[in-house]
Amino acid sequence: MNIETALAKMHSKKNSVEIADWIGNDPERFAKLVRVFLENEYRISQRSAMVLSHIHDRRPWLIRPYLPQLIGQLRRGDIHDAIKRNTVRILQDTEIPDDLLGEAADICFDYLVNPAEAVAIRCFSMTVCWNICLRVPELMPELKAALEDWTEHGSAGFKSRSRKIMAAIARYEKKNRTS
Repeated sequence: MNIETALAKMHSKKNSVEIADWIGNDPERFAKLVRVFLENEYRISQRSAMVLSHIHDRRPWLIRPYLPQLIGQLRRGDIHDAIKRNTVRILQDTEIPDDLLGEAADICFDYLVNPAEAVAIRCFSMTVCWNICLRVPELMPELKAALEDWTEHGSAGFKSRSRKIMAAIARYEKKNRTS
């Protein structure tokens, strides 16, 4: 299968799942998908983001070697929201290596506080920031302040996730005060 041709054919969940199934556990096929995701024109990259997300749900170990490139791509200013959304969605369920935590935190905090970003990108970024804060507690006041500043003006989904994370922060703070 030529991944680019398959992605150009149509944009649908069915097509994405078929491509993901074809890739299976094959690291070489997965490497081709990542190359398409990182280097192709925006429409094909956008479509490959859904395939990448499907693969992550089933075989997260395939993505780990590519985390530096995925996080690095988020720094580009010309990427489609689908690429941001699917990449940050992957990051929220991935243990980010220590050497990438700072960069991931910078990117996700920027997405979180940017009202121009799509709600899903901001919500997934919120979760990534929370996960990072559990490993780097010094960042927790920054997350708390961001949520306090932006929750009032957020969408229903943003407010819901924010309330859950604020409750988790409160539990964390209470636990660590008594410890």
